[in-house]
Amino acid sequence: MSGLDPQERLNAARRMSHGEQIARIARKLPAKVAFRFLGEQRTFAELDRRVTRLARALAERGVEFGDRVAVLLPNGLEIVEAYFAIMRLGAICVPINFRLVAHEVAHIARDSGARALILHEELAEAGAKARAELPALGFCLVVGASTAAAGADAELYEQALAHASDAPLTLDVPEHAPAFIMYTSGTTGRPKGAVLSHFNLIMNTMNSMIEMGIRGSEEVWLSGLPLFHIGALNGILNYVMSGGTSVIQPTGHFDAAEVVDQLERERITGAFFVASQWQAICAVPGVRKRKFSLRRIAWGASSALPSVLQAMAETFPGVPMYTFFGQTEMSSVTTMLDGKDAIRKRGSVGQPVINVELRIVDDEMRDVPRGEAGEVVYRAPTVMQGYWNDPEATAEAFAGGWFHSGDICRMDEEGYLTVVDRKKDMIISGGENIYSAEVEAAIESHPEVREVAVIAVPDPKWMETPKAVIVPRDPAHPPSPAEIIAHCAERLASYKKPSSVVIADELPRNASGKVLKTVLREKYVGEPIN
Repeated sequence: MSGLDPQERLNAARRMSHGEQIARIARKLPAKVAFRFLGEQRTFAELDRRVTRLARALAERGVEFGDRVAVLLPNGLEIVEAYFAIMRLGAICVPINFRLVAHEVAHIARDSGARALILHEELAEAGAKARAELPALGFCLVVGASTAAAGADAELYEQALAHASDAPLTLDVPEHAPAFIMYTSGTTGRPKGAVLSHFNLIMNTMNSMIEMGIRGSEEVWLSGLPLFHIGALNGILNYVMSGGTSVIQPTGHFDAAEVVDQLERERITGAFFVASQWQAICAVPGVRKRKFSLRRIAWGASSALPSVLQAMAETFPGVPMYTFFGQTEMSSVTTMLDGKDAIRKRGSVGQPVINVELRIVDDEMRDVPRGEAGEVVYRAPTVMQGYWNDPEATAEAFAGGWFHSGDICRMDEEGYLTVVDRKKDMIISGGENIYSAEVEAAIESHPEVREVAVIAVPDPKWMETPKAVIVPRDPAHPPSPAEIIAHCAERLASYKKPSSVVIADELPRNASGKVLKTVLREKYVGEPIN
């Protein structure tokens, strides 16, 4: 930091970012294992050196403070290295869901103005198409053995690291500088980038650690979420800050028996899975005879049936259980429900976590009486900085000086929050957020579709799944369900496709012309999937 003036030196001495956390812990606990993945591991010292090498490799290729770097990687050690290297450099990380198709990847890269891409060779085709559309995307680092499918001038990730120095890299990265742009779809169907600062992420980490009592380097974390998710990112940040170990699971692969083995063998102290996964874990033969080291277990994304909660309590007796509610724009946790209240407060998402203030308001920003429904709005140090390059959406989201969640909720007399409806009309399928507007936009692009409404219907495996109700342009020759689903497959990630399609003469509407999805849910929920 020799180039800093005296005031900048004072500022740098106070800085706290996750990019620096790795270096601090590496100095304190160099031999402690930070991450394990499929038999491979990184100590904090090893991770720190590789993070430095990657940060230097990016800088040598022109990435500067504030530049966006897109990351298209499955779970593994490299995605962790990429996140921390980009943060250390003061650049902005743009995680991309690896399930997205090429034009979805290109939209995010274009909207964010990414100038570099880090991808896995198995995802090279989508990355190459995005690069072909966006010359400004610049260079590409490929995790794997070959750059052949990634397009011109792509380089191997490991070779880039091998040629970079691991001499300590000390940059002054202000806490309120953007660290991540996390894309989340909205009511328009177009993904918007929520800008999260280093301070946002640090505060969310502190909130979670306090609420769940995470502390000490003996902590070991296991999560069933993909690391492009804000929830998965938050999980590892909690355990990095404590100096603990995170065991990373491969994405797209869940085997309940293997998870039970991991929980015991790795001496896991904290674990997060969605309710359907916990249900499968608790059903593994002999699971209740295993010796676990768990201090906490958590679920989220969707509610758990009482039978699942009961099975969790019996399988892991005495282990505190938590469920979380929140959203990407809040970095992400806003409320938490302790397991001891899960049955008594069935359906509730709990009470606000520390440092998060919320209100339930009407359309005029007036507080509604307890027990009545309204929109939940927030104030907290975890609130995003805004939507990337979208001042209108940002102004709308912060109308009245509070962040508008878009969730319709009510609060009971004890201060417990219950979600009544999703103003953003979101479907949660297997822990993945699916916005019906985005699916509707894809279906409406089909030439034989006049209009469409997408609703959530129950699914025994994924809890919820999208169902499309279509009004065809020509009632005598409607498109087939298979045709609509194939049409969506070309435009949407696979998990967003409707699992069922029905043809209707018209969509029910209110006096102002708005589609009444409540009527559609009453009519179609419970129908068999075609």
